[in-house]
Parts: sequence; structure tokens; C-alpha cells
Amino acid sequence: MAIEVQNTLELISNIKTILKYEILPIENCLSRICASQIIATSFLPKYNNSAMDGYAIIYEEKKEELEIIDTIFAGDNNNTLIEKNTCIKIMTGAKIPENTTAIIPKEDVEELPNNKIKILQNIKEFQHIRYIGEDIKKDEILIEEGEEINFSKITLLASQGISHIKVYQKPKIIVFSSGEELKLHYEKIEDYQIYNSNTPTFIARAKELGCDVTFIGQAKDTIKAIKELITNSLDADLIITSGGVSVGDADFTKEAFKELDFETIFDGIKIKPGKPTVFGKIKNSYILNLPGNPLASALIFELFGKLIIQKLLGSKNIYHNFIFAKMAEDFKTKKGRITVLPGFFDGEYFNISQKRSPGMVSTLSTSNSIIVINDDVEKINKNSIIKILPINWKFFTDNKKDFLTYE
Repeated sequence: MAIEVQNTLELISNIKTILKYEILPIENCLSRICASQIIATSFLPKYNNSAMDGYAIIYEEKKEELEIIDTIFAGDNNNTLIEKNTCIKIMTGAKIPENTTAIIPKEDVEELPNNKIKILQNIKEFQHIRYIGEDIKKDEILIEEGEEINFSKITLLASQGISHIKVYQKPKIIVFSSGEELKLHYEKIEDYQIYNSNTPTFIARAKELGCDVTFIGQAKDTIKAIKELITNSLDADLIITSGGVSVGDADFTKEAFKELDFETIFDGIKIKPGKPTVFGKIKNSYILNLPGNPLASALIFELFGKLIIQKLLGSKNIYHNFIFAKMAEDFKTKKGRITVLPGFFDGEYFNISQKRSPGMVSTLSTSNSIIVINDDVEKINKNSIIKILPINWKFFTDNKKDFLTYE
């Protein structure tokens, strides 16, 4: 029996996962999920240092002519102190003398004869000094377990001298197809046959989301053939297939599941499109059986399949986030069922795709986001504030825009 969307999301968020980890060099951890909390091992900066090329002075002597008594370069272990009416030439990143109370940029001084300088501008006490630990404090949490590693996290790790970290292994996804009426894209077809676009879609999307994906073939329309593919896939964390679970006479997939002691988590979702979606498990392998219609299966995967994968990745982020947008045009719909609609968000307005029949394949190639409309909505007016779920976070456009923020 089909269940409500919120119940579907809750069931997915509560599935139990068996997560394995591996230890990798930080440069190989992009887009992986951290498998342990990582703590800072040292302060950053490790010592008080200069933020500018210039001169270290005692602030109270800013109006005096100051004699240069030493030079400190970045990396020097120099413990010279500033004496009365003196200064020390210093480079960016260099450890400052302990009694320094200001750094004067070199462009703000006049060089005088006899190796002296004079400060030309008003200055502030403690200016241009970077203090120990102002960036990172020792023992503070750098990365939480379940966070995704990106380039900025690698910056953190490298700054602490951390070369290897523990990350969760990529989930193993197996994809197979069923339905002899469909042909794979590398096969020759007759005029009355169609290509299977669902399987390559799932393979590509699961790879984009950080999974190890294997395709194991296409089953013939028999229970025995489908059972063979399922049995061969039970080392996977998730098996993805589509079709064969509705009410047609030739739907063998659901029967094959039953014969293999399939544990149903949900059978059908009260949503349009994509109601005939089945999710469950056999032993330790989860199985997601999506609708046969290409657009319906892709939209359901974006709404629910991605959350399953987030769980299997070990991510702590397992709920949809959204962006507020404006509706580009008036839109009317029928009440009674939650509806998923693809479209294009241009940075301000969301345009619902004109092509949105469940069987279409071209729609998502021109879409970058979706909107999910509640079951009691009949009309959304132009300029109404809506919530969109991005499909593609590489958010660029072919129109040049002024992205500066003004007062």
C-alpha cells in the first residue's frame, strides 16, 4: 500500500547501514565522507607573526625616528627584542619580537639616513599582527564525522600536518535492467523497439554521487532470470532497477523479490509521478525498484534515491535542503497528491518545464532543479516565493550577470 511522502522520508532516514572505512592520503579524499572526528593538533598561527612586509615597533614610540637594528625573515627563529627608539625589519609570516605592539607596512614609512625610518601615517596599536591561535586553536574540532571532504577541508588538514585520514568506503551499487521490450544503447534495435535510458541514468547519477557502480546486465522476462540477477547482486549495498512492479501481466520483478524473501520497507508512494516505487532489502542489500517511465524514475531518484545514497555514504547530511525562489509564471495543478515538477532556476525565477510527461527523457537535460508541490495546492501565482531543490550545485549560467551585492 502506498505511503505518504513524509513517511517515506522518515523510513529512509532510519535505515540501518553497515559502514566500512579505509585510510587514504588527504589528496585522494575529495568528495569522500570523513569516518572520524578530526581534532586540531596545533595552534594556527603557531606563533605571533607579521601580516605585512614592514617594521615591528613599540606602539608608544610611533612618533620617533626609529633605528633598524635587525631583519627577521619568515622561518627565522629570531628572539631579538625591540629596544628603545628602534625597530626591526620584518617579512610577512615571520615570528615577531615578543614586545612588538604594531607592524608598520613598508609603504607607510620614510627611509632616513643612518639606517632609520619615520612613520608617515596614523597607526593603530596591534595593527597587522596575527596572533597565535586566532585562526585555529589546538584541540578544536576541525572536521566532524560524517562531513564531506572538499578542497577547503583538505586545506585544514594540510595546515595541521595531517597527511592521511579515515574515510568511509564508497558504497557498492549494482544496477540491472529488466524488460525484453527495452534494448541497451549499444544494441541494434528494430523500428518497433526502444532503447533503455533508465539504466545508464542510474549508473551515471550514482557515480556522480560518489558510489562504486557495477552494471550486471539485462534480465529476460522470467522470474528465474530476474532472481539470478538479484542473487548475483547481494554483495551490494544497494541494488537499483526499474520497472516490473506495477500491475501489468508481464511484471515479474516483484514476484522474484518475494521468492527471495524480500523485506518490504515501503511499496508505493503517494506522489506524482512515481507512485509504483518499491524499497526494501534482501539480507544486507537494500533494493530500490523505480518506476519504468524515464522522467518519473529520475525524479523519484532525485527525491528519495539520493537520500538513500547519502545514508550509505555515511554522510550526516541526509535531508533535503532548498533555495527560495520566485515563480516565473502562474501555474495550476490538481489537488490530491504531492507533485514533483522539474524546471530551470535562473538565479531568481523558477520556470517549470513544459515537457514533463512521466515517459519523457529530454526534460532533465534542460532542468537544474525541481519543485515539490503539496497535495492541497491548486495554483501558484507568478512571483510567489517557492522552495526549489537543486539538481546541479555547479550553479553557472550562459548569461553574464552582475553578482555583486550593493547596499
